Amino acid sequence: MSASGAVEPGPPGAAAALSPAPARPSSAGHLFRPISAEDEEQQPTEIESLCMNCYRNGMTRLLLTKIPFFREIIVSSFSCEHCGWSNTEIQSAGRIQDQGVRYALSVRGLEDMNREVVKTDSATTRIPELDFEIPAFSQKGALTTVEGLINRAISGLEQDQPTRRAKEEAIAERIDEFIIKLKELKKVASPFTLIIDDPSGNSFVENPHAPRKDDALVITHYNRTLQQEEMLGLQAEAPEEKPEEEDLRNEVLQFNTNCPECNAPAQTNMKLVQIPHFKEVIIMATNCENCGHRTNEVKSGGAVEPLGTKITLCITDPSDMTRDLLKSETCSVEIPELEFELGMAVLGGKFTTLEGLLKDIQELVTKNPFTLGDSSSPGQSEKLQEFSQKLDQIIEGNMKAHFIMNDPAGNSYLQNVYAPEEDPEMKVERYKRTFDQNEELGLNDMKTEGYEAGLAPQR
Repeated sequence: MSASGAVEPGPPGAAAALSPAPARPSSAGHLFRPISAEDEEQQPTEIESLCMNCYRNGMTRLLLTKIPFFREIIVSSFSCEHCGWSNTEIQSAGRIQDQGVRYALSVRGLEDMNREVVKTDSATTRIPELDFEIPAFSQKGALTTVEGLINRAISGLEQDQPTRRAKEEAIAERIDEFIIKLKELKKVASPFTLIIDDPSGNSFVENPHAPRKDDALVITHYNRTLQQEEMLGLQAEAPEEKPEEEDLRNEVLQFNTNCPECNAPAQTNMKLVQIPHFKEVIIMATNCENCGHRTNEVKSGGAVEPLGTKITLCITDPSDMTRDLLKSETCSVEIPELEFELGMAVLGGKFTTLEGLLKDIQELVTKNPFTLGDSSSPGQSEKLQEFSQKLDQIIEGNMKAHFIMNDPAGNSYLQNVYAPEEDPEMKVERYKRTFDQNEELGLNDMKTEGYEAGLAPQR
């Protein structure tokens, strides 16, 4: 339910002063004095004003005061002795603050109902337990208490009830039920939350324990949105128009190529993929409809890392086979228990699982044509068969082994199943590349600074 602009009874307020009455003498000192009932010298200024209800002269009283631990405000009160109409409101005496403010008060006892509250015109008041809201600019600003805010809302809802009962009885009955709930809140039979959200930053809820922290009160400062800036009449800076960048992360790009097996026209699909806790990679896959040949390759989406990477995994469980794995073209693989080493560029770049890479290695070794048939040396078939059996045992989890990935470019990755915590079975080392490793990567002859100056004389 929402309390609309009808919360404020009567006409909008008093008109500008016609003939000001003599102002009472003000005390020496600051213009804004701290609000206090014991300060007898702090008196309001009285100005004779036109009543907008009966159009006769009434009296407006202005009080310039300061709320402790807050800021200066102007309290104005109008009353007409002829028709009895009265109106009170407050205005901030300062500027709109740099940030908005949100007060969330947990009302737990009757003493919380007596907390002072400064609510400006631009503040929105909510009570989540009742799904109740008083929108911004639907009420004038007020210096009141928590109980006073609730009474003000009750008065606004009761204002047009006689008319509603005559025209829309069902709606009037529901509002009567809601008014009863608001009145029950004043007894604080159960805790509830009062939220005041003010984009201008000039609202306030008293902290009776100040300057100590109030556990029942949460104060949040925030940056205003463009809509809130517009609502307050502020000229927000127009956001700089940035050229639209094509987002390739959610698109699969296609380009024409030829099949590496039958040379028939084929299509290669390419997609940019973000690997969690690592970086972006480019996955390329080709499927030939003519001969059925399929291939896939992974390219690093970033630059060569400043340091090389060495990843050592102790395979102890069959579940290790499901770890995601990215092997770049510059990565070598080693399994010490099998006395096996796979050099750079062999198998190309792959994004697969550990089981998938081990099966690719098994297929590469056992189906090599130079190790089969008449070209094989005596005893070589038995060694290859033994190697394949041991690799099967590692895949099935019956044999423990170490799996080592060494990538001088630092663009390979093995999934950490405990991320973001450390993996007790995996060790990741960063190392400085040797001259020979930089030579293999083509980094020694690469000039990245001052190359334009060197080319200038040749132009």
